[in-house]
Formats: sequence, structure tokens, C-alpha cells
Amino acid sequence: MSYFDDIYEHAVDNYYLISTRDAMRMGVPSVELAKLAHRGKLEHVSHGLYRLARYVPHQNDPYAISVARVGEGAYLYGESVIAMLDLAPTNPARIYVATPRRYRGEKPDGLVVVVRDRGADTTAYEGVPSQEIGAAIISCLGKLMTERLREAADRAREEGYLTRKRYEETLGAIEHYEGRSESGSEDVAFR
Repeated sequence: MSYFDDIYEHAVDNYYLISTRDAMRMGVPSVELAKLAHRGKLEHVSHGLYRLARYVPHQNDPYAISVARVGEGAYLYGESVIAMLDLAPTNPARIYVATPRRYRGEKPDGLVVVVRDRGADTTAYEGVPSQEIGAAIISCLGKLMTERLREAADRAREEGYLTRKRYEETLGAIEHYEGRSESGSEDVAFR
């Protein structure tokens, strides 16, 4: 098997993306990625990130690319999880990605990087590492209208992303936030 065959197997399951770090784990030297890009088999996306030249576009490509661009340990965060799962209207011009360490790479327009530990509230939706939807909704308190967050929670429950218990916890956090907002104290602990 060639280096391209090894890369292809990995990339197909990862939105056609391959990082130099992933390639090195598979025993493929990073210089081979540059050679494959020069031959037209890969496209250079950003520092250390390539995509197969022939791929099938997917609606979640921008989210997968943004998370891959930020690097290892990164995951989709907050409003962007709601947007990717199409649970409520959000601002499509921004993609929020959290990472446990400082990010120094190129930030294309619309990429917002949040430094945040990778905790127990992370999972993967549609193959994209993401904040768990209940935590994502709660992290948007004060940033999105509570009606939209409630709608996102309802749809997440209907579509099976939230268990009944987690749904009730999420609604409880929204109601708690609304109660604090009405009393004039908007000091809410974001997760």
C-alpha cells in the first residue's frame, strides 16, 4: 500500500481531512503530505492540515475544518453546536471552537477560538468533536435569546440528543438565568 492509501482510509472517515500529526501517527512522514499536495492528490487547508483533492462536500464541512484547523483537543463550542445540529437560528458567520491550550495559528474570518479545558461535557456529533448539546445551550445564556435556547433544547430532546434528565437540567438552567435576569442580577455561571 502507498502512503496515499493509508491517508485515504483515515481521511474518508474524517470529512476528507488529514493532519500532519495524524499522518505521522500512521507512519507517514509529513513531507509526503506536501508531495501529495504538489501532485494534486491533496489540498493544503492550513498549517498542518490537508484535504483530499476529490471529496464529497457535506454541510458540516465548515465545522469539521474549523475544529481540525485549531488542532488536537479542539471541539465545536456553544452556539456552533446548536447551528451544526440545526436546532435554532444562530449567527452562521461565526464558528466557535474551544481548545485546552492557546491557539496561535491563522484565524480565518468567522473562526472564534475559546480557550477552555476539555471536560466531561464533550462528545462528537456527526463525527465532529463537540461540546455536549445541553452544555452548549447553557454556555449560550446571555448570548442568545432564551426563547431560542428553549427551542434548541426542545428540538434536541425531540431528535434524541438530550436525555429527559439532561433536558430538564438544561431547561432548569434557562429558567434560573431568566429569574436572575428579571431580578437585575445577571451574574450567571457559564459552563
